[in-house]
Amino acid sequence: MTPELVRYKPEYKAAYQSLSYEWLREYVSVEPEDERILNDPEGVVLRGGGQIFFVLLSGVPVGTVSMIPAGEGVFELAKLAVTARFRGQKLGRLLMERAIAFARERGAKRILLYTNHKLTAALHLYAACGFREIPLGENKYLESDRKMELDLS
Repeated sequence: MTPELVRYKPEYKAAYQSLSYEWLREYVSVEPEDERILNDPEGVVLRGGGQIFFVLLSGVPVGTVSMIPAGEGVFELAKLAVTARFRGQKLGRLLMERAIAFARERGAKRILLYTNHKLTAALHLYAACGFREIPLGENKYLESDRKMELDLS
């Protein structure tokens, strides 16, 4: 099966929610900010100029990532998830690369993300993609204890 990367369409909303909830429930918990994003992806992510990407296998969404506008020249990378059955096949890396390319296409100066120290595989992926840890500062997620940045300038 060859993975296919696609942008959000309204018919993918249920898959976006399902993939994200699966990941959240497995690794952390569902927080109010997660609910806000997942219940209104068109308003929270897309309306401000962001994007949601999916990786499809045989036409079925098996992974997703969001690029949420977070200020002038800044995006927040969020809701990176690959369903359990397809982890370990570098699909998360494919989604990360597409998200970073999207930010570059939009002229972004940097990408931020919030994570948790327990998510070692994710932390490894972020570092491999060039993200570095920065002070946490203001944090909209209850369980995040790490903030990372990719400087695109």
